[in-house]
Amino acid sequence: MILRVVILLILVPQLLLAQSSAPKHSNEFLAIGVGARALGMANTQVAIAADVTAGYWNPAGLRQSPSTYEGAFMHAEYFAGIADYDYLAFTTPIDDESHLGISLIRFAVDSIPDTRFLFDANGAINYGNIRFFSAADYAFLLSYARELSILGGVDVGGNVKVIHRTAGDFATAWGFGFDLGINKRLDQWNFGLVLRDVTSTFNAWSHNAELLSDVYNLTGNEIPQNSVEITLPRMVLGVGRNFDLPGPFGLLASMDAEITFDGQRNTLIKSSFASIDPRLGVEIDYTDKIYLRGGIDQFQQIKDFDQSTYSSFRPNFGLGLRLGAVMIDYALTDIGDNAESLYSHVFSIKAGFNKGGDE
Repeated sequence: MILRVVILLILVPQLLLAQSSAPKHSNEFLAIGVGARALGMANTQVAIAADVTAGYWNPAGLRQSPSTYEGAFMHAEYFAGIADYDYLAFTTPIDDESHLGISLIRFAVDSIPDTRFLFDANGAINYGNIRFFSAADYAFLLSYARELSILGGVDVGGNVKVIHRTAGDFATAWGFGFDLGINKRLDQWNFGLVLRDVTSTFNAWSHNAELLSDVYNLTGNEIPQNSVEITLPRMVLGVGRNFDLPGPFGLLASMDAEITFDGQRNTLIKSSFASIDPRLGVEIDYTDKIYLRGGIDQFQQIKDFDQSTYSSFRPNFGLGLRLGAVMIDYALTDIGDNAESLYSHVFSIKAGFNKGGDE
């Protein structure tokens, strides 16, 4: 109960006070990542995602999906199980040159206590008056990928994004945006580029101020007004390479660099014009059936209580098992003393089938 009340105090004011001044962390639930394989490799997927999850990472990669029908599901819990993160996706080819994909994402804190009616008319505490609500973020992605004959053949793709965010009955928002991606494969090399929120993504917030006006007046807070929240564009460059190892082993190494243009951030490479956040990942496979993964990301400088600074990064670890047409993946993220947040166990499953029921 106490933890959920804390989440209420943290999340609801942020949702209700969304500003029109393009905050740096707008729609950040879409930056978490999807698929345990990706999370185990520190989200280095822009160049190497070649399955249904590419609809999220780089829609151009959908063209490389090996199956006629492919679906994926992921569930993860954050903040000691308080927040739930769910992902569901499906892709299929339209013709020999193009693919279509859909992705659904939900990130939410459920069963948050609403204590506005904790005291009854006599001033006595009545726990039976406590109501509950959810602070939830939803995203729907419609993805399209197509092969172009230029440059010896490249894959291009795009996303249409619909965002819906709610804070119980207190506030709701609808948003729309677009992503563009390109993917090129040369022998054992993979190159990718994605432009997220390429035209900026706009969330229009509508507040039910009447529900909170009494509380805000008593506490001296400003009553929130309807507003527009803008998510500025960002660019992600990716490269990956396959290596042949002795015997039945294989190695895939990948690197992504996320570039933002909204002022200086706490990243490894930063300036007033752009900040670059690099990520490194690796995957070792045994006969393309058993996988061991690792990665590092979130390179930052952390200020201590004595005003000194130290370097920090986030290590990630993952495993994968292929059972015929089914792929089961696991990731452990936010581990080690260098990470500031709690660790999370992430599981995902992916299945692909061709016409006639063959793998």
